[in-house]
Amino acid sequence: MRRRLVTVLLPVALLAGCGVPVDDAPRPVSAPPGVVPSRTGTATADPDGRVDETLCFVREDGLAAVTRRVDGVSGVDSHLQHLLAGPDPAERDRGLATALPGTITVAGATVAGSLVTVDVREAGEETGRSDDVLAFGQIVCTLTQRPEVDSVSFRRDGQPLEVPRADGSLSALPLTAADYRPLLRR
Repeated sequence: MRRRLVTVLLPVALLAGCGVPVDDAPRPVSAPPGVVPSRTGTATADPDGRVDETLCFVREDGLAAVTRRVDGVSGVDSHLQHLLAGPDPAERDRGLATALPGTITVAGATVAGSLVTVDVREAGEETGRSDDVLAFGQIVCTLTQRPEVDSVSFRRDGQPLEVPRADGSLSALPLTAADYRPLLRR
């Protein structure tokens, strides 16, 4: 009986000694060697490095998000340039357009944490466009598709710029896609 008890208790005692030691306080952990995935980009890459990039264009009187496959993860400036280039021929054939040219002129963008601030210049007087809400909505909805961007603000000549939201109100505060949700079309 005693031999049987030792046979059962010995493995239990040995297993109890194989646990992870408990520290009195947290200790730093180093990142593993090699490439660490980043938060930038809107999807995982294909084996060839292509990723999804979401752009918001105009369809009728609203905004429509489209996904393009692009070579590698682009930065905020490149993503914004892709938006400013407008829909490609296939997207135009599907009824997509842009309100950006002639409405606002984008001079650049800066990133601070999860906020992107877009610098804009005054558009020319004779543009013939009056869809500012769609133009600003395109930028906000496009940039907030990025996982590292939560909100977008605008400034002109270094000063906060009040821009129209979907409900027609003006805001100089950082905006999110929720501010333009009523305009989003499927």
